[in-house]
Amino acid sequence: MASRGMPLDTAAIFSTTMEGILYGFSVLMFIGTMWALTYRRRMNEIHRPNVVVACMLLILSTAHMIVDFIRVEQGLVTYRNTFPGGPEAFFADVAQITFMVKNILYTSQTMLGDGIVIYRCYVVWQSVWVIIVPSLLWFGMAVSGFGAVYSFSKATSDAGDIFAKSTGPWIMTFYAMTLGSNLSASGSLAYRIWRMECDVSALRATKSSMMPIVRVLADSAILYSVTLLSALVCFVKANNGQYVVLDMTTPIISITFYMIIIRIAMRKTTSSHSYLSTVRIANEMARETQQRYDIKRTPVEVHITQITRQDDNDTCKSAY
Repeated sequence: MASRGMPLDTAAIFSTTMEGILYGFSVLMFIGTMWALTYRRRMNEIHRPNVVVACMLLILSTAHMIVDFIRVEQGLVTYRNTFPGGPEAFFADVAQITFMVKNILYTSQTMLGDGIVIYRCYVVWQSVWVIIVPSLLWFGMAVSGFGAVYSFSKATSDAGDIFAKSTGPWIMTFYAMTLGSNLSASGSLAYRIWRMECDVSALRATKSSMMPIVRVLADSAILYSVTLLSALVCFVKANNGQYVVLDMTTPIISITFYMIIIRIAMRKTTSSHSYLSTVRIANEMARETQQRYDIKRTPVEVHITQITRQDDNDTCKSAY
């Protein structure tokens, strides 16, 4: 199937540029995430799984960024005049080792990100039944993702066409299952938290709410799902824009994870400040009450005037 859209060498430059911009933003959010997970916390209070996942996402996205730089350098500089067909043929060749490595990294990062969402869904629901569908889609995503990489390694006559029958169905299945797994897990998670908020809102004594967490879950799910849907549409239409979206997806996976951690940390900080303000106001009120009580206990001098009137033989005293 002949591809459409921008030339592949142009797509490689544009995709690497966009990935670099998003990667820089994800690094800043990684720093914020580490601060949120470790600031003013003892070692036993740090949530180690979140720290490990955040570091793994950074490592995978960094490795993907490095491989893309190497790939661009090889296609436009090293093999520019020696590869048959020039740079465009080089970037179209799915059997290139750099292309297979970047897809392994992308598949691994996608599995890690979606696995975390499924795990959160299980923790909130405390039920295995709720995550059966997302888990099945997750396993299907893993099989199709690594199956696509295997088909790349075996491509011979169709090595220059990623949309060929030997590779295309694997990739479309991967995109579809990734989209389904993310939507089902994120939707179940957001719905559960929303229902919990509705159940406890009438009994809550403070104004704190879990709705900001629901909104950030929805925002991250929408951002990731729109990116996946764009990649799927581009691939179905055999458009080279799917290369650009694919490279942008890698840092977006990290960003969607980091933004949830940072938002939860901001909510905890706000609640802590609200608590401290309440304690401070209560202390001031107690101090003012004590001062008023002390004023009431101040000794008061009472002057009594005594008037004596004496009659002939009688003395009468009245005290006022």
